[in-house]
Amino acid sequence: MAEQLPLLFLLLALSALGSCSPAGSNNSTPAIFVFGDSTVDPGNNNFLPTLFKSNFPPYGKDYPQQRPTGRFTDGKLVTDFLASYMGLKDEIPPYLNPTLNEEELLTGVSFASAGSGYDPLTAKLGDVISIPNQLEYFKDYLNKRRLIIGENRTEDLIRRSVYVVSCGTNDFVNNYFALPVRRTSYSIQAYQLFVLQKLGDFLQGLRDLGARRIGLVALPPFGCLPIVRTLNPTNSSTKSGCIESLNSVAKDFNGKLQHFVASMKMNLGPTGGSFVYADIYQTLADIIYSPDQFGFVESRRGCCGTGYIEFSFLCNLKCEVCEDASKYVFWDAIHPTEKTYYLLFQAIRGAIDEFLMEQS
Repeated sequence: MAEQLPLLFLLLALSALGSCSPAGSNNSTPAIFVFGDSTVDPGNNNFLPTLFKSNFPPYGKDYPQQRPTGRFTDGKLVTDFLASYMGLKDEIPPYLNPTLNEEELLTGVSFASAGSGYDPLTAKLGDVISIPNQLEYFKDYLNKRRLIIGENRTEDLIRRSVYVVSCGTNDFVNNYFALPVRRTSYSIQAYQLFVLQKLGDFLQGLRDLGARRIGLVALPPFGCLPIVRTLNPTNSSTKSGCIESLNSVAKDFNGKLQHFVASMKMNLGPTGGSFVYADIYQTLADIIYSPDQFGFVESRRGCCGTGYIEFSFLCNLKCEVCEDASKYVFWDAIHPTEKTYYLLFQAIRGAIDEFLMEQS
């Protein structure tokens, strides 16, 4: 197992939970924009005709005013903590929310959609917003800003903002391994390259619009998700109950993604923008394998219901919910709790600091 998070760091992180200190005064970042899946969707799916929703209790159990916002957790997401840390806002709103005011829009929004993936087929399976369509929504956002603040201010906003992309788990868990469509055409190695190609297409489109400070989040150890363990009981042979063969796929893809980011940096040069690879895999794996070291008591099942299969509409008020979600690594059978997301934020904060230390 990799080296565990130092105890002092953990205590400091937990003492600050819910009240991140803003980044330093040199931060000139005007906004943060987010693309991806349920790990960063604050409620865009609320406005879609899809089953992948969480805008009802007990979701939001630990959110301010116990509001079920559409976030697939009990509280806030990693990107909410990032926005607060950057001194922009306490939470990132969904772009599809028609009630957003101009200030909320100018400091950043999320275009992410739960159930989405880099592979367009993945989004079709859940009737959600594909990554290419998320890019189209961003274009729509920019066109509206140009009408309000003008071309020059919009271009400056694009150039100095931070972009976070967190996606890919659904491509493998919901698509490749659950359905035969892609498996009949691609080996797992070929599919990983296919997914990276689709990511590359998206990044090119984002760069063509002027984005220059882009953070790419690694895949988690999805072989440890409670629902994955439930559906693969005969392959769950380790003490943690994780499906290590699936974790190996995630690690292999992350290696390719890390190499992809390094290649982009080298090929584009210092004037081509900044790209950072944000590794959440090892931190989440450490938490799952040694939950007691991080103040958790349960890492094999979620807080909602039995914790083994419930998510989205299956996690509802008819389900028994644990009293203290902060003792659980997972909120439902797929998604982490707010406390886990906070620890993941701490793990990738250094990557974001690379952007914040730049002089734009």
